Amino acid sequence: MKPRVRGLLALTVVLLATGQAGCGYSLAGRGSFLPAYIKRIGVPQFTNRTAVFDVDRIVTDRVRSELLGRGKYTVVPDETGVDALLSGEIESIAIAPAAFNTQQQATRYVLILTARVEFKDVKANKVLWSNPGMQFREEYDVTTASDALDPTAFFGQNTNALTRLATEFARSVVSAILEAF
Repeated sequence: MKPRVRGLLALTVVLLATGQAGCGYSLAGRGSFLPAYIKRIGVPQFTNRTAVFDVDRIVTDRVRSELLGRGKYTVVPDETGVDALLSGEIESIAIAPAAFNTQQQATRYVLILTARVEFKDVKANKVLWSNPGMQFREEYDVTTASDALDPTAFFGQNTNALTRLATEFARSVVSAILEAF
């Protein structure tokens, strides 16, 4: 084998072994920035400041499920006896038309949930993450046109939309907290 080919081969092996042969990108948010002693997280019922019935329970349940799904934390509904506390207030839910048909009737709506969320290290008495105006947007197809811009009427007819919104909101919150984005 020629010395030049041997040199290129050796360089390739070294680059592969050190992980330097990649494109230069790496995944952000690998691991968690949380202190190792945080094992038990309290997630009390979120506060509902909207007219949408039961949104606080549904969002809170989804946030708890998402945290449990990450596997390494015990999640409880309590504020005491925990290492960290995740609290939230649902400030508003707005609905706006996003797409129209040829008769100028809305066929798709965007739902905007605005919440105040805080994750606090109880032992150190320190806020680790907060977002006082977190907005989450999701689009949904319309099932009926009656009272479509009234959140209580919309969610009364389409509880699946509320469940999907809560699930995606929970994923966003938990990812922001655990993956340090």
